[in-house]
Amino acid sequence: MKKLHLFILKSFIGPLIMTFFIAMFILVMQFLWRYVDDLVGKGLEWTVLGELLFYASLQVVPMALPLAILLAALMTFGNLGENYELTALKAAGVSLLKIMKPISILIIAISGFAYAFSNNVLPVANLKLVSILHGIRETRLEMDIKERVFYRGVDDFSIKVNEKDRETNMLRDVMIYDHRDRHARNSNVTLADSGILQMSADKRHLVLTLYDGIRYDERVTAEGNRRQQRRDSRLFRTDEFRKQVAIMQVHGFDFSRTDESLFRQSDRMKNIAQLTHDLDSIRGERGVFVNLIEDRSSLSYFNRIHQTHANRLNMIDTASVLVNVDSLFLTLEGSQKQMVIQNALRTVRDLKQSIDDQMRFIEREDLRIRRHVMEIHRKFTLSFACLIFFFIGAPLGAIIRKGGLGMPVVISIFFFIVYYVIDTMGAKFARDGVWMVHQGMWLSSFVLLPIGIFLTYKSATDSALLNADVYYSNLRKFRETIEKYLKKRRRE
Repeated sequence: MKKLHLFILKSFIGPLIMTFFIAMFILVMQFLWRYVDDLVGKGLEWTVLGELLFYASLQVVPMALPLAILLAALMTFGNLGENYELTALKAAGVSLLKIMKPISILIIAISGFAYAFSNNVLPVANLKLVSILHGIRETRLEMDIKERVFYRGVDDFSIKVNEKDRETNMLRDVMIYDHRDRHARNSNVTLADSGILQMSADKRHLVLTLYDGIRYDERVTAEGNRRQQRRDSRLFRTDEFRKQVAIMQVHGFDFSRTDESLFRQSDRMKNIAQLTHDLDSIRGERGVFVNLIEDRSSLSYFNRIHQTHANRLNMIDTASVLVNVDSLFLTLEGSQKQMVIQNALRTVRDLKQSIDDQMRFIEREDLRIRRHVMEIHRKFTLSFACLIFFFIGAPLGAIIRKGGLGMPVVISIFFFIVYYVIDTMGAKFARDGVWMVHQGMWLSSFVLLPIGIFLTYKSATDSALLNADVYYSNLRKFRETIEKYLKKRRRE
């Protein structure tokens, strides 16, 4: 390796690592902001949150890596241009393409890593992340009893307190309704002067300690004859206590990971081999529905459901009798004509309903096919995006000659937003079947690739593409030309 190559690589790797982790941090914060309502108040352990952030970080790599390459290339070649190192290298006879050669080889290696990551790591990360998120969403919020409001977060119980001490967690003027007896609603009421409500360590039981209270219980008797039961149909029981400890079993307050097998059939959870294998199965299922529609749309279907009429037609054909259907219909009486029309309409409606049902199945299978094909293309678009962003950032940095995090960040965000918007639009068109899948998935690459080629050519030929003085000079010359033309016309 030449010293020049080593120097260029050292200048690029440092900004690449820095910008990659900055982009990762911003995208993970965006992820947390989107799911903050599902995470707050669940009492999740730090290990669960750490695992969630880890898989979320893996999921945002396809967005962070191209952005980091673009920003690092802009910073590297902007710094080289700003410090006149790029000018010195060109004066020594080293072209821009030769300067870019060692980083280009590194970017090709990174692109290969990006493909391997998308094919092998990303599906597993998506599966783990969805499983954890679903489990978090199914987890109930922690106990948060508000003052003077009935709390119904515990199954079969309604709890109301007039005062709550936030420091000691002591509850004042407690009222509890026990609804475990579905037939006797509001028949079991407990009133207490104070109490403490705590969740067990495993979050499966609720420990309620009440002080200085009374419990009212009303029950319907099931003994005695019918007359006596009507007279003494209810029993009242009152219990006073100084201290009472009750343990209630609760569900849903503890986090449990959702079974991953529920999400394995999603296209985002598969690699290319699995996607290709499942595509064959889906296309086979679609073929069954298509054959069923073709079968029900054919004349043989009508012959099967109207076998009697078919036999009669066969007899007529055997006798070589020419039958005019319209003439045969006109020979019928008015009520018979109406009955024939109604039967025909009913048959056609049934057939139309059956075909519509089958078409809905076919559309569903077509959507699954498009999603699987989109995911196959997505494995390659990430790698290609890394190459495109490098060949946009490197020549653009050499042209603007500005390093640091100022101008490069602005330009990088602009190009990345353009790429993201076009990619999202193309993916939507491909998913909805408006465009072919390959057209929608590669639309952003087709748009940005000519820009990268154009910028590389302009930078290699030392074009003053973004030099404001050149544009001011051309504008001044154009204005002078217009003024001379106008003066000439006045003299004439």
